Amino acid sequence: MMSKNISKSTLTQLITLSILIVLVVVLSILAPEFLTYNNMMNVLRQVTFVIITGSAATMLMITGHMDLSVGSLLALSGVVFAVCAMNDIPLFLSGILGIGVGFAFGVLNGILVTKLKVTHVIATLGSMYVARGLSYIVTDGKSINAGLPRGFDSIGRKMIGTIPIAVIIAVLVLLIFFFLESKTVFGKYAFAIGGNKNAATLSGIKSNRLVLSIYTLVGTMAGLSGVIMASRLGAGDPNVGNGFEFDCIVAIVLGGTSVAGGSGSVIGMAIGALIVGFLSNGLNLLGVGTFYQTVFKGVILVGAVLLDSLIKKKLK
Repeated sequence: MMSKNISKSTLTQLITLSILIVLVVVLSILAPEFLTYNNMMNVLRQVTFVIITGSAATMLMITGHMDLSVGSLLALSGVVFAVCAMNDIPLFLSGILGIGVGFAFGVLNGILVTKLKVTHVIATLGSMYVARGLSYIVTDGKSINAGLPRGFDSIGRKMIGTIPIAVIIAVLVLLIFFFLESKTVFGKYAFAIGGNKNAATLSGIKSNRLVLSIYTLVGTMAGLSGVIMASRLGAGDPNVGNGFEFDCIVAIVLGGTSVAGGSGSVIGMAIGALIVGFLSNGLNLLGVGTFYQTVFKGVILVGAVLLDSLIKKKLK
């Protein structure tokens, strides 16, 4: 029997970190161009969106909830950002409006789940379709890239020194949510709700209010990701973000967060996101097709859930 002094989340993080190190070493050997600076920056840019949205979504899953609408919110927020910028609204305000769309949907999801008692899967699945549909309606199904002002691509493509601005934002978001998770009552209550919602409520925790707040944070972070994505692409594309919710879930579960709630870590999620990002990039360099990569992601998700189950049994 494994020592109970080692928490499930910590053990999973150690295992996940070991997998990341082994993966980097193997891919470095198989593909010499893998460990170059340009390629590393490319991978970090790719996982930026998962880390930003996943930081909030990890907190949500710790409470025992999930949000399947983040991919569609990413697309809609980017589209709104582009439409506003194209219509001569200042870039900063356009970005705020784009993020505000994610915020509004986050509030809506929270109300549906906590006030109207719609199950979180159905509520966010409905929001996923509504947001995706709206993004197609606004753009008539076409990418918006004409008439965008100078500077539209700044947050998505520009750098501070040798580091992309988007990567810096992702690190700051990760650190903020790590602080919320580990150093505040907010995080403590999230774990309590995920462990036993009824007990948490009876102990005086306003469970529904906290869950609604986290849904709002998830929507807001998806909105931020959408604005950065549109800036990086130089367009508001209604088709982006398909499968993005799946990428977030894989990173979160791979990082040690239980789908049942009660345990997890945003740092573990970031490690999980890097594993998925490095694996996809390495497979591309090795000439493996995207269809096979989708299969690998599915295997990783199932494997992560099985690992979570195995560790729970060992710690009992």
